Amino acid sequence: MKQNAETDYIQQLIAEGEHVHQDFKFAISDARKIAKSLSAFANTEGGRLLVGVKDNGKIAGIRSEEEIYMIEAAATMYCRPPVVTENRVYRVEGKDVLEVQVKECDCKPVQAVDEAGKAWAYVRIADENILASPVHLQIWNHEKKKEVVVTYTDREKRVLEILGSQGMLTLNKCGRLVHLPRPEVCRLLADFIRFGLVEQVFREHTFFYRLKEDVKGEDSLFPTVNR
Repeated sequence: MKQNAETDYIQQLIAEGEHVHQDFKFAISDARKIAKSLSAFANTEGGRLLVGVKDNGKIAGIRSEEEIYMIEAAATMYCRPPVVTENRVYRVEGKDVLEVQVKECDCKPVQAVDEAGKAWAYVRIADENILASPVHLQIWNHEKKKEVVVTYTDREKRVLEILGSQGMLTLNKCGRLVHLPRPEVCRLLADFIRFGLVEQVFREHTFFYRLKEDVKGEDSLFPTVNR
């Protein structure tokens, strides 16, 4: 009965396919690569890895306990800060499938360390792990602060007007149009996203920014805010 329940549980998850909260891994051979997945889940909404499952959903099974150790290494050695995972092995069709649960982190960003020792933050979009944008980093930095003061000056107004008239813009193009340094544009876009005025859209492996539909045409888009 226990094996039947485990089989049903795993088969139900596999039937969902890969999505924002779930990723299949045929095998684990590099802890650093797995750290990217852990970073992406921890920086987004949490999720799970099913190890021993091919991309097409076929169960291959984990090869050895070494793969479990590599998950632990990825979480503790190659994630900054370390990620807490919940690991459980299920017996399905005579093979072992490892489920790795990752919770969303309260203190973002969680970064993954690459082969050169450099740390990068990732986010989960649909079924992909995507390198976080500079705007993501600004949003997370602002979320750590207890109080954020945002004012509505000609500078903020110009950025919002450009976004409203141009539709979707990349970070670089937005900076060129408003004639502001890239770090300043990042900060402004992060503020606008936090306060529900602008949204970040990922298309064709590029992040774009646009004014949200429900704020277009408003006379006072961004009054002085002190939160």
